[in-house]
Amino acid sequence: MKFIVKLFPEITIKSKPVRKRLVRQLRQNVQVVLLKETEGAKVQEFWDKLEVRLLPGYENDEAKVVDALQRIPGISNVLKVDSYELEGIDSRFDDIAQICADTYGKQIKGKTFVVRVKRAGEHSFASSELERYLGGALLRSCEPESVSLKQPDMTVKLEVRDDTLYTVSERYEGLGGFPIGTQEPVLSLISGGFDSTVSSYLTMKRGLKTHFCFFNLGGDAHEIGVKQVSLYLWEKYGRSHRVHFISVPFEGVVGEILKHVNHSHMGVVLKRMMVRAAQEIAKKMDVTALVTGESVAQVSSQTVTNLNVIDRVSETVILRPLITMDKLDIIRLSAKIGTEEFAKNMPEYCGVISDKPTTCAKLAKVEEEEGNFDFSVLDQAIEDAVVRKIDQVMHQQKNVVDVDVTTLPKVGDVVIDIRGPEEANKSPLTLTNNEVLHIPFYELMSETERLDKAKRYLLFCEKGTMSQLHASHLKGMDFDTAVFKLA
Repeated sequence: MKFIVKLFPEITIKSKPVRKRLVRQLRQNVQVVLLKETEGAKVQEFWDKLEVRLLPGYENDEAKVVDALQRIPGISNVLKVDSYELEGIDSRFDDIAQICADTYGKQIKGKTFVVRVKRAGEHSFASSELERYLGGALLRSCEPESVSLKQPDMTVKLEVRDDTLYTVSERYEGLGGFPIGTQEPVLSLISGGFDSTVSSYLTMKRGLKTHFCFFNLGGDAHEIGVKQVSLYLWEKYGRSHRVHFISVPFEGVVGEILKHVNHSHMGVVLKRMMVRAAQEIAKKMDVTALVTGESVAQVSSQTVTNLNVIDRVSETVILRPLITMDKLDIIRLSAKIGTEEFAKNMPEYCGVISDKPTTCAKLAKVEEEEGNFDFSVLDQAIEDAVVRKIDQVMHQQKNVVDVDVTTLPKVGDVVIDIRGPEEANKSPLTLTNNEVLHIPFYELMSETERLDKAKRYLLFCEKGTMSQLHASHLKGMDFDTAVFKLA
């Protein structure tokens, strides 16, 4: 069983040395990926294609091989072929016609069809001559409706290379793009939502070895979710190259922003802090570009003016594959590549979302706001970043502890309002029969020493996401916790 792997067209227009390098890398990538699926696949490299052959006894691995080839960047399409050695092929049109009748006869019966021949090598006939001959032979012997050159029900595809005939029984579409490893490595800022997963996929598809950088704003559950989708993306589209997952603890940075930055500038400042941190991590990894999932005007921090202010903190180029894409198109692509379900169930965080965010930040004003920020907190977050190989990212992962949700506190329960000060002041939580503590989520872990493990603590926030995560974390520390929601 043999498959012809067609090159992405942009590869074929490169100069000879560049094309050789790209094809060589594609062959290596295919070998690495297929070896994880089967021991029976042999890959051979040619100037204009690759050939993958399944050895006898490994026919049951066909579906796995085809699926893997469709997910390797650099491949335009994959043709399942049978090959026939026909010595003196110039004079063996009758033999070719019989092979075509045996291969395609049942498929074209009662249908319109056309024959298309691709040819390489020295022959005494033109491709069009063989097409006309085979069209007539199939019309006479296989009972099709008719030949249709423009809109046939079926196209009979053949390739002739020197004295070898290839009949094409199936065609599978590939990803396109360039082979991973032929372009420079990048660091993708991934949150696990629609945008960052799609942007990461697009850089992988374009041949960029894509590492993942996650800024943890809200606890173990979010980190686990982002690890899962990052691992999925790598296993699905990037397995030919080992990459890293970097987790940066950013709750302290968020706390500094909430304390010292005007609420209208919080989003822009947070993005600038993330870019600063990512740039330092990228330097350590010898990575020369960052990737984000930003799209013009999708949210307040993504206006062109604000993006310009954000970019001023980075000497490293920032790639934005989605910059002009509509949200619906991003979601559709997310569904196509398999990250939609991850994104739909990924927690969203409101810790630094203000009610009136600026859409036209002034660099001088932003820098003034950052003048109150303690940058040692950012330095510590970078220092505490954890780097893992992507295929080991779920090893020794702590499980998120399930916690109950209640709308009726019991006598003696203490409610902890973990919202930021501005949000809490805007709509204070008051209860008649229970003590209410206000401890912002970014200070909660440092305040655990003054909590009494003999009491039950109900954690509260507006959406319930942050309270769920922190209640789970406290429960893992042997506190009796639950989530409190207003009825």
